[in-house]
Amino acid sequence: MGTSGPSTSRVVRGLPPGQHRRRDFPRFGMPQLAPPAVPDRPILTVAGAVEDDLHLPLTELDRTIPRIERVADLHCVATWTATGLKWSGVSFRQFWEQVVEPRCKPAGAVAIIARGADGGRAVLDLRDALADDVMLADRLDGEPLDALHGAPLRLVSPGQYGYKNIKHLRTIEVCDTFPRLGYKGMEHPRARVDREERHPRFAGPLLRLPYRATVPLIVWLNRRPSRAPGS
Repeated sequence: MGTSGPSTSRVVRGLPPGQHRRRDFPRFGMPQLAPPAVPDRPILTVAGAVEDDLHLPLTELDRTIPRIERVADLHCVATWTATGLKWSGVSFRQFWEQVVEPRCKPAGAVAIIARGADGGRAVLDLRDALADDVMLADRLDGEPLDALHGAPLRLVSPGQYGYKNIKHLRTIEVCDTFPRLGYKGMEHPRARVDREERHPRFAGPLLRLPYRATVPLIVWLNRRPSRAPGS
């Protein structure tokens, strides 16, 4: 996710429960997940519980599906929110209906696993993935995604916490049974922001202060140079 700068703990009217607005948009996540190099010809793979795998060059995405732009906030589970982000790309729902269903023929799909080239992984209930505001984005604020923000492609799901918004999206695995969740047991099956589903076992409000306390360290660790996966 992007560059860093001053933040504020002032609660902004209209934000979801427990969220505070940041003035910047930092890359945030597991510090060992370094931004990977972008391949010359990036490909999005759809596999799993399908009749036929798909290996789609990203150059074909917006030739098949109309491009859209959407302004949305990104809500980190650690209680900060980056507001007014202008994403550009294609609707995930249209991608599913116009590309995945006819070309891959999924049967009995209930969830997907989104995998990033940096090793990031998130499970999305298919009901959430097919929400109207979910996107496959390749541009942010009028510019192509950079390495920090998830180049060349990012899954953007504004209604879910940031750990469901996988950067450097490389593979969508279709699942006909609900798969094992990640983040060492801390990933909520739905992670819906409006219901404050921060954690699968603990109530969201109980985690606001401990999660918020980790923000400075995680932002600092994500700024440090680190080795790319496999290097």
